[in-house]
Amino acid sequence: MKKRSLIKQFFVGVVLLISVLIYQGYYHDIPVENLKKIYANEASKFIEIDGMQVHYKDEGNGFPIVLLHGTAASLNTWDDWTTELSKKYRVIRLDLPAFGITGPNKNANYSIESYTKFLHQFLSKINVNEFYVAGNSLGGNIAWNYSAEHPEKVAKLILIDASGLPTNRPQPFVFKMAKTPILSSLFLYITPKFFIEKNIKEVYADDSKISPELIDRYHKMALREGNRQAFIDRAKTDFTPNEFKNLEKLKTILTPTLLIWGAKDTWIPLENGRRFNNILPNASLFILENSGHVPMEENPKESLLILEEFLANSH
Repeated sequence: MKKRSLIKQFFVGVVLLISVLIYQGYYHDIPVENLKKIYANEASKFIEIDGMQVHYKDEGNGFPIVLLHGTAASLNTWDDWTTELSKKYRVIRLDLPAFGITGPNKNANYSIESYTKFLHQFLSKINVNEFYVAGNSLGGNIAWNYSAEHPEKVAKLILIDASGLPTNRPQPFVFKMAKTPILSSLFLYITPKFFIEKNIKEVYADDSKISPELIDRYHKMALREGNRQAFIDRAKTDFTPNEFKNLEKLKTILTPTLLIWGAKDTWIPLENGRRFNNILPNASLFILENSGHVPMEENPKESLLILEEFLANSH
């Protein structure tokens, strides 16, 4: 059976390779300096952490709010939120290691523990000692772990379709592909735009909101030199939640917590949002019926109204 499975994977890989070479061609890595010309601006800053030049944007004035994106995204996923939030708050968002302009971590360690340590280093270096933190998907996982470890620093916690609890869903194809030897080797050299579009359609509930510019940005960021290998390295990391350990850790978080969840999330279902709400001692859950996995990007106005009311509340 194992041999038959490997043969099947080989032929799937060959077919994919031939199809892509015919219709899309080979995709070279994009030098980071080229991406800076497109996506870095006057708000962009860079700071060295563990040999990485971490790209972040620091905008507005007031109490700080830190925004953490999810897998394969970048700080740009928060563009609409930042436009409004920066009128009242100091908004800090960054490209996490393995993604965006920041790119790969030299030690290829993409565990939640590593990301949580990285976030602490980053915030210490820019001298942010108390703040609100919001995270989507992977970013949410990092945010709640950080809040559990540094409760004195996080004034309010916002989790948007966060990971960290087991789901009853099969793993998305993109992660399965990255773990498959033949397919992952192809991914290093051939990453067609239609493949990126397919994954965006999985996380959006309304395909009509997916613009060519959005697809192009995700595609370019995926091609940032080193990011494809980093994605494979991260996919190989064991992210299977230790349910007992995570449950016990979540129970310790007394920080006021807002949960925003897309009812049509096919990656991390609403059931998980309800579980987070039941476990966290001081949480409130808001469901967006017309959203998928990235409500702050797909429906920024609706999700922002919920956030602003939560932040304005003094509890």
